[in-house]
Amino acid sequence: MKYNLLGNTGLKVSEICLGTMTFGGKGWAAAIGNLEQPAVDEIMKRSIEAGINFIDTANVYSEGLSEELTGQSIHNLGVDRDSLVLATKVRGKMGEGPNDSGLTRKHIIAQAEASLRRLKTDYIDLYQIHSYDPLTPLDETLRALDDLVRSGKVRYIGASNVAAWQLMKALDYSHFNHLERFVSLQAYYTIAGRDLERELVPLLQDQKVGLLVWSPLAGGFLTGKYTRENQKAEDSRRSGFDFPPVNKELAFSIIDKLQQIADAKGSSVASLALAWLLHQKVVTSIIIGAKRMEQLEDNLKAVDVQFSPEELQQLDEISKLAPEYPGWMLEFTGGDRKAE
Repeated sequence: MKYNLLGNTGLKVSEICLGTMTFGGKGWAAAIGNLEQPAVDEIMKRSIEAGINFIDTANVYSEGLSEELTGQSIHNLGVDRDSLVLATKVRGKMGEGPNDSGLTRKHIIAQAEASLRRLKTDYIDLYQIHSYDPLTPLDETLRALDDLVRSGKVRYIGASNVAAWQLMKALDYSHFNHLERFVSLQAYYTIAGRDLERELVPLLQDQKVGLLVWSPLAGGFLTGKYTRENQKAEDSRRSGFDFPPVNKELAFSIIDKLQQIADAKGSSVASLALAWLLHQKVVTSIIIGAKRMEQLEDNLKAVDVQFSPEELQQLDEISKLAPEYPGWMLEFTGGDRKAE
């Protein structure tokens, strides 16, 4: 297991992060997984043994139950809390009241306190906004997050599921007002969904913001279960929750190439799809989730996969984005100013 710096900080996180959306199974998360405490403890134990020190959850996962199970597991396993980097999120609906969602000062601080109780800890390593809130002024959100850091209840702050202009606006505001800045972005990115590369990847690299990848297997579509001949895999997350959106025709072509390389390496399509992400310089950590131990074991093998330059080129060619303005124009006009 390798450890990468989280954005422009000195904090090291494992290149694989354990996601906990499969813990609990309440509400909409039941379509993802419904692991109870004994199974959670097994998954957590094996992940930590494999070198994972980064755990990602959210208050909305199973209506808070995911956080509870995660916190209890750390206690049950006797793991040193300080050896882990715990990440959770705020933004989603946590009640029926008019102020039970969003990124207001009231909601952020109340949910931070609730997450601390559920996780059985006195601090959150990485507190992330789960998306954008169009109703709340940006300065209110950032100042509330800054207050949590100053209070010692949060160590670092991050963003998730935001547009490039929204992230840059927040980074700029924090810089000029001497507030804590977002050190990471949690976003969707797969070999079958490279939209992030148009605007966000250049921004992350320029601003030294870490990238945490959610759903690196495209909601199970890149596990190897799905092929042109078998488009309805049983016992799959997508059978009950067909998300995130995937260009299936493109994805099948990518899967065919991954399968060809996997056969040659004695590996799996899933391991190779994860390994491709680990070979992208912008990626800090990929978030994996598992319902079964064999899934976890296969995902962990991604850290040992090596591609030849030719294999990486083949995968890039088959999955690359179509040229889009202004990208193609910037490439055309910038040809005379490339670094030697």
